[in-house]
Amino acid sequence: MTKWDKEYIKLCKKILKDGEEVENRTGVNTIKIPAYYFKLNVGKEFPVLTTKQLYFRQAITEMLWFYQAQSNDVRWLQDRNVHIWDEWMIDENGIWKATQNVLEDGRLVKKDIEKKFDKKYAYTIGTAYGYIVNKYKMTQNLIETIKNNPTDRRMVMSLWQNEFLETAVLPSCVWSTEWDVTDGYLNLWVHQRSADVPLGLPFNVTQYAVFLSLIAHVTGLKVGVMHYSIKDAHIYTNQIDGIKEQIKRYEENGAYDAPVLWINPEIKDFFGFDNSVELKDIKIKGYKHMGPISFKLTQ
Repeated sequence: MTKWDKEYIKLCKKILKDGEEVENRTGVNTIKIPAYYFKLNVGKEFPVLTTKQLYFRQAITEMLWFYQAQSNDVRWLQDRNVHIWDEWMIDENGIWKATQNVLEDGRLVKKDIEKKFDKKYAYTIGTAYGYIVNKYKMTQNLIETIKNNPTDRRMVMSLWQNEFLETAVLPSCVWSTEWDVTDGYLNLWVHQRSADVPLGLPFNVTQYAVFLSLIAHVTGLKVGVMHYSIKDAHIYTNQIDGIKEQIKRYEENGAYDAPVLWINPEIKDFFGFDNSVELKDIKIKGYKHMGPISFKLTQ
């Protein structure tokens, strides 16, 4: 039984039991708790939920989009049959549209909104995620520091840059990572400002576990612990039935054993890992799950 399934179900139960229902910009209320923390020893057990199917190819590809391709161009994902950012893509005229709650006279009002960007940002998500990574060469600098100054206490990658928030369609949810080398192990602390627990969090945990493992691989370190802190862990009200189904699966059947992450031992450069549809150099082997659960995407 995987520790990640156990920890995840514990979080879901806590939100349903102790959470507060609140309005938000999307127009669909959430049940939220203000903060949560857990840790997973990725070197001992690779975290992928087994109580529902996780589409890990999409999760890993999205991570490579951020940190390897360092791109904000949604077409890069679409070319690899990944469509999780389609709803946030700026159109060819530099316009992004959505229906969301807008603050007016101290209260939230649902409206059709239209946000205009410079046309150079057409087909992208604006100045978010991969744009920030590329601008500051964050991945390259991290690898260089780990190799040459592993005791450095400033190994921080922050995707939250105030200068670029206004020109981002969606500011980064996982906004910061901190890295540490201790006794030959590479450890990671992930900070997430907002977590859609049914849809986003399972993706995020698996993709950052892969990221940690890949960086450890190319720097010659062992994979250590991933600490994970969340502000505003929430379940949308239209996702509650699906979460209750997942909790029921766990209570009746437990969880399967964790799968194994395989990394091509011949690849020594992070930027050399295959990022095609096949993901030839990164495989999750022995993955058993209890089938998909459909959750609505809330924009």
